[in-house]
Amino acid sequence: MPGRMQGKVAVITGGASGFGEATARLMAAEGASVVVADLQDGPGRQVAEGIGSAALFVRTDVSVEDDVAAAVDAAVGHFGRLDVMFNNAGIVGAVGPIDEIPLEEYEFTMGVLLRSVFLGMKHAARVMKAQESGVILSTSSIAGVMGGLGPHVYTAAKSAILGLTRNVAAELGPWGVRVVAIVPGNHATAMTADVSVGDHTAVERAAEVFRERKTPLRGRAGVADDIARAALWLASDDAGFVSGTALVVDGGLTTGSREAAERGQGTFGARKPLIRQAGLRGIR
Repeated sequence: MPGRMQGKVAVITGGASGFGEATARLMAAEGASVVVADLQDGPGRQVAEGIGSAALFVRTDVSVEDDVAAAVDAAVGHFGRLDVMFNNAGIVGAVGPIDEIPLEEYEFTMGVLLRSVFLGMKHAARVMKAQESGVILSTSSIAGVMGGLGPHVYTAAKSAILGLTRNVAAELGPWGVRVVAIVPGNHATAMTADVSVGDHTAVERAAEVFRERKTPLRGRAGVADDIARAALWLASDDAGFVSGTALVVDGGLTTGSREAAERGQGTFGARKPLIRQAGLRGIR
């Protein structure tokens, strides 16, 4: 039975690890050919080789326009077209109080997190407009929709991705190109393991921390495959009428749900008489 990505070609930045690796493997399993675009030579080649002839590794610094253009051109040159551009590469970047962040750290972080998305959209658009089809998908974050969930520059970039997604969707719709975003929450990856347990290789230990303390869904940590499945759906024809929006995959955290909450916990978690006004309860 043909997969949901049969015959499609995807470029996935940050494809050597985390969300990108999981998405590359899943899309390939569903019939896609994938370009694994990453700065990590060894891991990137391993992912591509593990997938086989349906994958190609292209060393890519996503903050450099020529590199992003080359990854897109590699997809077209090697596989004949470009159906999905997944702007996914990311870092935590600059961390600290707003009055202490060096300008060069701000600029480097924005280069990786936001300039990369602009470049991916730009070079995907030049191909997709000509073929009058395609999906541009970008990774934002819950830090982009709620304050206090990430470092300042990271938050700024992830917020901007959502605005850029809406605007570019409005432009490219007439060419049949869909533009969407994913908003991950607390997911166990090498990047979040480095932040949460101080070791980027300890993804399973990070998952355990998330299961215990960082999720509203008891006993359920977010994992890379959750984002891969979301990306697969958004990129597939199953989401053919979805554009200009973002899919939040966070276990309900941005609803205001509490992390590691007890059942019935919260000011409004227990049954009380109807509140008519301050100091007056019940129906009269």
